[in-house]
Amino acid sequence: MLAIVRQNAIRERLHARKSVTISELAQALGVTRETIRRDLRFMEEQGELIRTHGGAHLPEAPADTPLTYRQDACMEAKEQIAQKCCSLILPGDTVFLDGSSTAWYIARAIARRSLTVLTPSLRIATLLAGSPNICLVLIGGDLSRTTASCSGSSACAALEQFFVDKAFLSPRFVSLDHGLTDPTEPEARLRKTAIAHSRNVYVAVDQTKLDETSFSFIAPLSDITALITEGPLPELWQARLTAMGKKFY
Repeated sequence: MLAIVRQNAIRERLHARKSVTISELAQALGVTRETIRRDLRFMEEQGELIRTHGGAHLPEAPADTPLTYRQDACMEAKEQIAQKCCSLILPGDTVFLDGSSTAWYIARAIARRSLTVLTPSLRIATLLAGSPNICLVLIGGDLSRTTASCSGSSACAALEQFFVDKAFLSPRFVSLDHGLTDPTEPEARLRKTAIAHSRNVYVAVDQTKLDETSFSFIAPLSDITALITEGPLPELWQARLTAMGKKFY
C-alpha cells in the first residue's frame, strides 16, 4: 500500500474518531506498527495531528474541524448515503437539510428535483441557488465560519416557523444507548428543533459515527424514522432498531 493511500485512510479515521492508536491502524491497514509510526511522524510534521504514546489525536477541538475537510472525508460513503436519501424524497416534498457535509452531498443529489428545501447551510444554499425547481429557504442565525452554517436561538426561532415532510440530519455521533449527540449545544438545539418540526426524521451518517457519544444530547433513537448508512448495519444495530420499529437503509 502506498504511503499516500495509508495517510488518507489515517486522516479519515482520525477525523471520525478524533484519536487513533498505532495498533488499530496497523491491523486495519495490514502494515507494521513501525510503518504507522513513520506515517504519524510525517503527518505531525505537516501539522495534521499530535502524536501521543501509542497513537495520535487531532490538534484542534472537534467542533472546529473545517467543513471543507469533513466534506472530503469518507467521500464515497457519503455519496452512497446521499443516493439512498434521494430515493426517499418525492416530488413536491418539503425537506430540511442540516449543515453537515453529508447534507451537502444530499443537496447535490437532489439539485434537479422539484422540492422545497430549508437549510441553515450557506454551502448548501449556494449549491441550490441556481436550481430553478428548488424553492430554497435559508435559515439564518449565528454563523459558524468553520462550518459555514447557522445555529443558535435565532436559527431555532426561524426554523420553528415551518414544518417539513422530511428532515435529514447528520449529527456528530449516534449511539444505541445515548442516541444522537453533537459537540456543541447550539448545533444540538437546531437539530432537536428540526426533529420536532418534521413528519419524518432520517439520520444519515457513515458508520464511523456509530457507537460513539459527543457532548450535547439531541434526541433518542426512538425519535427518528430511519437510520441511513453506506452499508449493512452490524447485527446488533439491526436487531435494536427492528425492536424499536425503526427502519434502516
